[in-house]
Amino acid sequence: MELRALQYFVTVSEELHFGRAAERLHIVQSAVSQQIVRLERELGVQLLERTSRSVRLTAVGERVLTAAQETLAAAARVRVVAGEEAAPLRIGVASCVTARLDRALARLRDSERPAVPHLVDLPVTARLDAVRDGSLDLALVRGAVTEPGLRVMPSWSEPLHAVLSTDHPAAGAPSLGLLDLDPTGLRLPARDTDPPLHDALLAALPVAPPAPPAGDLVNVLFEVSRQPGTWTLMPAEQFAAPRSGRMTQVPLDPPVTVAGHVVTSRATPKTCAASYVAAFSD
Repeated sequence: MELRALQYFVTVSEELHFGRAAERLHIVQSAVSQQIVRLERELGVQLLERTSRSVRLTAVGERVLTAAQETLAAAARVRVVAGEEAAPLRIGVASCVTARLDRALARLRDSERPAVPHLVDLPVTARLDAVRDGSLDLALVRGAVTEPGLRVMPSWSEPLHAVLSTDHPAAGAPSLGLLDLDPTGLRLPARDTDPPLHDALLAALPVAPPAPPAGDLVNVLFEVSRQPGTWTLMPAEQFAAPRSGRMTQVPLDPPVTVAGHVVTSRATPKTCAASYVAAFSD
């Protein structure tokens, strides 16, 4: 029994479609079919029920799938122990480094299939395009993402905080409601700097902001730090990166959260994608 045949079977089981499995494996569909037939013949069982419209696992196939996944994981561990170099992993991120990112990188380096992470700082739109064209293995995005051809997986959730000048009248409050803050003082980055996060921030607001977006995040924070009546919203972890001492963040009450997503190509094996999600989760 070849590991290759088990890999083909696991891929078909994840996709439940021979064509998509062939695309992920970068081989022709007939080669996938031949390997599955050969594996079924060798085991003496039917692993998959196929019709012209669907593919599904048999009861035996379900049991074999679990064993096949365990076998492939064990083989990967053997290669690591034998000295196989860890694979490079290109991750699209924003410019700030957070505690979550540090923790996730350590998890990826110490996992059963170790990776050597390479961080690539790109705007969100370019980040997603790079995953689509294969320049990145995965991207991190906050907010709702709908992108054809990509796999978007929720991985974590973090609170939104109000970010104020230390001279703002509400700067010392233990918490604030969005209705406690003057809407005319709200400043948000332009949508094209980060469309998913921008849309998530707008969805959290009780009323639409009267002021137009104010450039990128750096410009917004510069304005907030120097005008005591202004404020903005940011994910708490994003603001936790080093900032000017002229600003502070205040939790919202009731809390408002934004979802963090791991985005990969649909060609990324589901087991790999799941390990990326786990690395960045709480």
